[in-house]
Amino acid sequence: MGQRLGVNVDHVATLRQARRTTYPDPVTAAALAELAGAQQITIHLREDRRHIQDRDLRILRETVQSLLNLEMAATAEMVKIAYEHKPDVVTLVPERREELTTEGGLEVANQREHIAKIIKNLKDGEIAVSLFIDPDLDQVRAAHKVNADRIELHTGRYCEARNEKERARELARIVDAAKAGTKLGMGVAAGHGLNYDNVQPIARISEIDELNIGHAIVGRAVLVGFERAVREMLELMRNPG
Repeated sequence: MGQRLGVNVDHVATLRQARRTTYPDPVTAAALAELAGAQQITIHLREDRRHIQDRDLRILRETVQSLLNLEMAATAEMVKIAYEHKPDVVTLVPERREELTTEGGLEVANQREHIAKIIKNLKDGEIAVSLFIDPDLDQVRAAHKVNADRIELHTGRYCEARNEKERARELARIVDAAKAGTKLGMGVAAGHGLNYDNVQPIARISEIDELNIGHAIVGRAVLVGFERAVREMLELMRNPG
């Protein structure tokens, strides 16, 4: 299969934190996802700890058999946490406390000096760095200039398109950004808002080597079970038509 599936288990933790219980455990969900064929586990340790907790990161680092991708804000506190736990990949994402979920890509072009410094610190700790950016050619070029290993293209606008014309336009932007990223020598992932109905056109983009999907898989897992939810997503990715 050309693309690996990174299963984001944040929203298993969302369900747990709603009642401040010990279940459902995102660590268990991660193990089931890997058993079903996921090649990466993705978590976002937010500064407000609204879902994933430090305990989850600590245990997942010890138990994840594939790759562990830690999404985090570009702050000194988070760099320290990354150094302590050494995920396989850190994905730098924008973060605002009042947002429901990540609303857009990281603004790299306008804060190149800061992002470059964070990336250097992480790479000094032998941690690969990806930048979660909008599918915008200026942002792709900026990511390359600050020495990112990878980029993850924000697919939110594609997923939220209100008609076919708008969706086709957003898909074209993703294709162009993916081609540009590959040409510049960076790995290219995609994610945000992808679900069982809209994933296949993204899965057909050969330059994209990884999809990170969380909410849709967790939502389906509530109804059909975690392994089946992951397997169904993998089937769509492997046979994108």
